[in-house]
Amino acid sequence: MPKRIVPLADVKIRTVKPAKSPQKLFDGGGLFLLVTPSGGKLWYFKYRADGKEKKLSFGSYPEVSLSEARLKREEARRQISQGIDPGAVKKAQKAAQQQDTETFEVITREWVSRKAETLAKETSTRELRQLEVNVFPWLGSRPIAEIKAPELLAVLRRIEDRGVKYTAHRMRSLCSRVFKFAVATGRAERDPAADLIGALNPYRGRHHAAIIEPKGVVGLLRAIDGYGGSFIVNCALRLAPLVFCRPGELRKMEWAAVDLEAAEWRYLVTKTETEHIVPLSRQAVAILKEIHPLTGSSPYVFPSGRTFDRPMSNNAINAALRRMGFDTKNEISGHGFRAMARTILDEVLGFRPELIEHQLAHAVRDPLGRAYNRTKHLPARRKMMQAWSDYLEALKAGAKIIPIKTASQE
Repeated sequence: MPKRIVPLADVKIRTVKPAKSPQKLFDGGGLFLLVTPSGGKLWYFKYRADGKEKKLSFGSYPEVSLSEARLKREEARRQISQGIDPGAVKKAQKAAQQQDTETFEVITREWVSRKAETLAKETSTRELRQLEVNVFPWLGSRPIAEIKAPELLAVLRRIEDRGVKYTAHRMRSLCSRVFKFAVATGRAERDPAADLIGALNPYRGRHHAAIIEPKGVVGLLRAIDGYGGSFIVNCALRLAPLVFCRPGELRKMEWAAVDLEAAEWRYLVTKTETEHIVPLSRQAVAILKEIHPLTGSSPYVFPSGRTFDRPMSNNAINAALRRMGFDTKNEISGHGFRAMARTILDEVLGFRPELIEHQLAHAVRDPLGRAYNRTKHLPARRKMMQAWSDYLEALKAGAKIIPIKTASQE
């Protein structure tokens, strides 16, 4: 049984005597005091980042008191929970102080740290990593106020020359947000990234693969019912077309956000940071009731096959579709259920586009430009979601298929 760490007390720190070899006095949570043979007392914080064990210095005692060291530990732990390496932040800040200026990397890490409080951890981690790889090596140590459009364009061209046009456009957008943050906080005069709109070769993104013809939907739904893999993935596959949310939101679905009595699922949309309500059809409720005895002890409706403490893998749905013989790049992907619903609800079932857009959690605004609240059109959306589930159920059972009209048929 691991030994329980007793938190330090000031009296113990003051009275500890140096020994022939360094001593470590642990306070818990990674914080410890190193007592050197010469009598020095140094605060350190031990943590893991990027799969490696690291150590961060918090200064010496008594210049840094026990309470101050604990505050530093909690701030470092907060950064780690948001995917930020506190050691890298300190290193960048030190480099900036040595240059007596504010560098692009320092400002970026500060911006990411603040945004991490409202963004999903994996989002902020991914954005920071992209900037570390694509931008920091060339602009990280540059004073942000001195960076001009041609210098930034050279960095973006280097990315573009690798054949990853989307990444180049993405980096221009992320850099623009960093520059705007610097302007707002008085560290820069303007955003040079804004001058580069149109300077890069255009990127024509591919739409997510989707089956939108009712005839094709029949085969997909029957294949899902016959899926012989994990029961958890099977349930997720069966629920996906009924709720047509973003794949990341489905795999992170939490029991605490599901009200089976009210037949509702409420969550925060990761893309817009807004609350969203998904009315659950009787078919969706049935699936959730079916899986609850298995995963009800987990925070997640669809937990990982390895541990119930984490959600299902972000590749689980697409991997299952490939296992069933579907091409996830050209035929159907986990994201494609959204396009399927959007198209058929509009062109076959005749529901109003604004109802569909609300249910897709897209930003829908009123004539004055204000975003509609999450309860807008909720009764009508309940009817639409039930009609959609009934339609899919009937299709699967062999109902008459009404094809989508093409432009030449209209």
